Amino acid sequence: MTQKNNSKQAPLIALVACAILFAACVFAQAQQPTRIPRIGYLDAVPFSSNPARSEAFRLGLRELGYVEGKNIAIEWRSSDGKADRLPGLAAELVGLKLDVIISGGSTTTRAAKEATTTIPIVMSQDNDPVENGFVASLARPGGNITGLATLRSELSGKRLELLKEIVPQVSRVVVVGSSTNPGNNQSLKETEIAAAAFGVALHYADVLGATDIDAAFQEAKKARADAVLILASPVLNSRRTQVVEVALKSRLPAIYDRRDLAKSEVC
Repeated sequence: MTQKNNSKQAPLIALVACAILFAACVFAQAQQPTRIPRIGYLDAVPFSSNPARSEAFRLGLRELGYVEGKNIAIEWRSSDGKADRLPGLAAELVGLKLDVIISGGSTTTRAAKEATTTIPIVMSQDNDPVENGFVASLARPGGNITGLATLRSELSGKRLELLKEIVPQVSRVVVVGSSTNPGNNQSLKETEIAAAAFGVALHYADVLGATDIDAAFQEAKKARADAVLILASPVLNSRRTQVVEVALKSRLPAIYDRRDLAKSEVC
């Protein structure tokens, strides 16, 4: 009788034991701290110069259910327009063992690419990631880099065309850019093609630091330029106020690659 009852209770005891083990496992897992995903955001311009951009990034994350400081951590790094700081900042982010790195532009993508081949890198924008060697192709990027291609180098020629329409007498233009910017060569080539079509002579002024901005507009005066065309550049973007003020003082028509620069001049 006793043996028969024991045999009937055995499956029940086993089931209870399994339940206890399962509960113990769940409890043990609950005691382990939940790992919060970590993102690195690397930019070449000060975050204070364009707060709407970083806020849009946070908003996009929130729409996906990720809130900074709650269920996701973001490591913000900026070189403040100083290109020579980017390699060190990229290496610093890689050392934090992040889940992904967001790059703010071409120069930051290059720095991140040179710092890691394993951590995923997402480009927020790039003139031409194939030409710059970041991806194998747009259809099949390969490697650890993906993101958005703006292809805005092609717009440099269009901006010169618009400048010519607005100021028909323009015959000599000083192009202001940064040779260290990965997309600079492509933008300059597109501008040269347009210049040849419209009979405009170009003079290039290279801006590698804040001290070069005034000198670039002085070059424009010496070259007897009729107008100035500003190419995309972290240095110029991080010194927007200075660029606009110098442009206004030069009394030369200027066309920019960014709307906020043009709006600053109007205001």
